Amino acid sequence: MIEAAVDHSLKQGPKAYWTPDERPTLDEANAWCKALTGSHYENFHVATFFLPKEVRPHFESIYAYCRVADDLGDEVADTETAKGLLTAFGEMLNECYDAPERSMHPIFVALRETVVACDLPREPFLDLLVAFQMDQVKTTYHNMGELMEYSRYSANPVGRLVLMVCGYREETLALLSDKVCTALQLANFWQDVVEDAERGRRYLPGEVMERCGVDEGQILGRVFTGEFALMMQSLVAETRAMLAEGGVISQHVDGELRVTLDLFRKGGEAILDGIEAQGYDVLRGRPVVTKAKKAMLLAGALWAKFWAGGKR
Repeated sequence: MIEAAVDHSLKQGPKAYWTPDERPTLDEANAWCKALTGSHYENFHVATFFLPKEVRPHFESIYAYCRVADDLGDEVADTETAKGLLTAFGEMLNECYDAPERSMHPIFVALRETVVACDLPREPFLDLLVAFQMDQVKTTYHNMGELMEYSRYSANPVGRLVLMVCGYREETLALLSDKVCTALQLANFWQDVVEDAERGRRYLPGEVMERCGVDEGQILGRVFTGEFALMMQSLVAETRAMLAEGGVISQHVDGELRVTLDLFRKGGEAILDGIEAQGYDVLRGRPVVTKAKKAMLLAGALWAKFWAGGKR
């Protein structure tokens, strides 16, 4: 019944996400997740390429879960439909843990193998769904504390899953990862101010806006002022400091994981650099990481990967 409900609802969305009529084999499920991962040029997909080949299928199943869940929340126009889809997706996750033989969707056939092989708890996966559900009902944030709480569900679980798949379960490392992941989430918020506003969402903390003399109308009206620049400058500086604090995690993991974590962190720094280069005017257009900058980051990561391999 769970799979049928999702299959029916997704006919309003991407057909690629529908549940198949027959249960896929593990190889077919892994291939489905790999194809989905390869079709999205995003930090998670690119960065995990630098991890050992044997763990990549696990990251592809995790990515597929995150990607589809995110799309169910963001790409379905009707709020109630999106909420229902996310609830059903959570039930499918529980089925993956409690009655895996009943799972029909390739995501959960592949994810089951990852869960067993890496001994992953279900909480991080459920936490991500909490964030996507929050997006359906909470559209503004009053202070940084609320954004931190949101990031606890939307971003931090991914970092913790990355660590666990690579064999790291120390809470001290997880807390450092949380700082990096929260900072990456905030960097994306600062980058996407206009895009989020067009979706009816505002992640700029209202308390900070008020303190800096910035009002809601400036965002949709794209009215850039000195006050707006000072606000963004302070938010970028705070986020950059958080990235640096969490970035010391790289000193406590093996070489190949270090390459991946550093690439995540440097990607966030590149977003902040882009905002700064634009004079903090995120209202005139979305700051982007240039192709040249991406190429430099990837070249550096490749060099670091080969160096790490040579040290083993």
